Amino acid sequence: MKKIAVLASHNGSALNILHNASLNHILDINIALVISNNTNAPALQNADKYGIKNHLVNSKTDENPDTRIYSLLKEYNCDYIFLSGYMKKLSSAITKDFKVINSHPSLLPKYGGKGMYGRFVHEAVIKNKETISGVTIHEVNDVYDEGKIILQKELRILDGETSESLESRIKELEKSAIIEGLQQYLK
Repeated sequence: MKKIAVLASHNGSALNILHNASLNHILDINIALVISNNTNAPALQNADKYGIKNHLVNSKTDENPDTRIYSLLKEYNCDYIFLSGYMKKLSSAITKDFKVINSHPSLLPKYGGKGMYGRFVHEAVIKNKETISGVTIHEVNDVYDEGKIILQKELRILDGETSESLESRIKELEKSAIIEGLQQYLK
């Protein structure tokens, strides 16, 4: 069984997906730890509800948040980290010593990089009149959204699509992409 940590800045919707996949024996994982940089993150509340150890780590709680995150990952024996809307860049020590995986709401390399997350991605896709979009599950390295691609799932942009409707459809597609991507990656 693979030990995984989930890092989330807000909702951490992937936490729910991973928790359900673990309970239903779809993924052979143990979510050992949830970390957030946001005091009011629903991900921390969900971790409590699921009985998962969780920690708030940010510049107000720790002089060096990356060092604290690193030590927590070691303390809980995590081999893997899944980023679920985690809005801070991880230190190179973390990306080198742990297998870090992210879900990005576009078909990378398009619409990746600093500042390209959530609605900003979908707004750019619509503005540029793209015909397809999708989800990319990828490894994380020192450069935003440039790690090795594990899996991509795409969908067609509908006539009259808005950034809001696209975001909703991408979030739905992301559920299966996360599961399939991790099934491939953790083999």
